[in-house]
Amino acid sequence: MTRVAAIDCGTNTIRLLIAEAHRDDSGRPRLEVLRRRNEIVRLGQGVDRTGLLDPEALERTLAAVASYAADCAELDVAPGGGVRRFVATSATRDARNREDFVAGVRRLLGIEPEVVSGQEEARLSFTGSLLGARGGEDDPAAERSECEPAPRLVVDLGGGSTELVLGVDEPSAAISLDTGSVRITERFLAGGVNPEAEAAARAEVRGLLDEAERVVDLSAPGRLVGLAGTITTVTAHALNLQAFDPQALNGAELSPQAVLASCEAIIHSTPEQRASWGYLAPGRRDVIAAGALVWSEVVTRVVERTAAAGRPLARVTTSLYDILDGIALSLVPEPGPAEGGRA
Repeated sequence: MTRVAAIDCGTNTIRLLIAEAHRDDSGRPRLEVLRRRNEIVRLGQGVDRTGLLDPEALERTLAAVASYAADCAELDVAPGGGVRRFVATSATRDARNREDFVAGVRRLLGIEPEVVSGQEEARLSFTGSLLGARGGEDDPAAERSECEPAPRLVVDLGGGSTELVLGVDEPSAAISLDTGSVRITERFLAGGVNPEAEAAARAEVRGLLDEAERVVDLSAPGRLVGLAGTITTVTAHALNLQAFDPQALNGAELSPQAVLASCEAIIHSTPEQRASWGYLAPGRRDVIAAGALVWSEVVTRVVERTAAAGRPLARVTTSLYDILDGIALSLVPEPGPAEGGRA
């Protein structure tokens, strides 16, 4: 086994996963989790408007990185890029002063952070999602025919970008859209949700989905899999949870109608209601309406397209396995000659 550390730094959240990485008897990569951490630091605060990382946001994020470096030392993760990987996504991609951030991470962790493309972000999200959302033989969505498995559409809805990835065991088509909970909030909903702002936000997301359909066939999936904090929040609301419950959330399957009903309730919720939801982190309360709006538009579009194709979408699956797990899986050593023969 190899002990690895993966860090995913997005627009709203930074997360750490330390795990023992290995391959099973069939050669598939596996992770035995030792520690997970999650902090809402809002690195992307104002980036959409200014094109710069805010100094306070940068300070918050680097403080979390320093804490993660201490976790790596405590759990004996070896130094170096072979077992540590730091991936930065939308906010860092868009910031003109990202070198300040890169230098800080390099100083604290001793590795070069990767400011990955939207396509690489999509690939890592899809790979991670497969740990928790594999269709089994008894899954009617897993097969379209004996010879043609139905693909899944994986949606990673972040703060600054949303990735749509279609595939079976690996991506066949993917796109990264410049929309997410923080970006939509700052552009349209900073003053709250009202009919005009909601209409403008929905129009923007629909336009981006039109663009996505030139790359990803939204009529194709037999299963829709949602990742990340907005989607787990919508799922928790639909399940009427009292607190964040990983066992209830991971692999949860809901009808599209239930998902859309919870999205609408969240979009039009009051601050008091959001504060009462034990599953909603305080740092996500001000952007969850925007995230639910984006998710509602994605689900609606997929429902419309699959129905028109004669393969109506029956359910929406939530996975807690996502880009962070994909980053860790990328650190699993390749099999040697003997192992490769087993795969």
